[in-house]
Amino acid sequence: KGGVSIDVLRGVTLSFDAGDRVAIVGPSGSGKSTFLQILGTLDRPSAGQVLLGGEDVFKLPRRQLDSLRNTRIGFVFQSFNLLERQTAEENVALPLRYGGVPRAERLERAIKMLGKVGLADRVGHRPDELSGGQRQRVAIARALIADPDLILADEPTGNLDSKSGAEILEM
Repeated sequence: KGGVSIDVLRGVTLSFDAGDRVAIVGPSGSGKSTFLQILGTLDRPSAGQVLLGGEDVFKLPRRQLDSLRNTRIGFVFQSFNLLERQTAEENVALPLRYGGVPRAERLERAIKMLGKVGLADRVGHRPDELSGGQRQRVAIARALIADPDLILADEPTGNLDSKSGAEILEM
């Protein structure tokens, strides 16, 4: 950043199989979020590769990479990254919108997904009308809506009570 190079991840080699649950832990500033950003193709590594299904994702053309990110990777950001002017339903449906799913179908699927995370009664609420835990569940529903191969979550249950957190992790 600003012309300064900082080694964040060095010599990291990991492999995950379908169904694996992996926790990346470490002190603040140790590179956990950077690692998630690279795994999610939001940031590009200066060296090395990221393989998804055996394919080096950073060799894909930009449009194909964007499509892969939208359909195969679900994100739960630490700050949720919800669109403030959109309802919970619209926020959850967003990946399907980018994926070209017709409006009626994507909204129907979003309502069902919000029901699965315990927010059936909040579909029409905007983020500023929701508690921190409810916003987090909207973000989780958005990450799950496209049934991705990989879900990357930065502190996914931080605003949830232990029972809700366990239910979300089970999903």
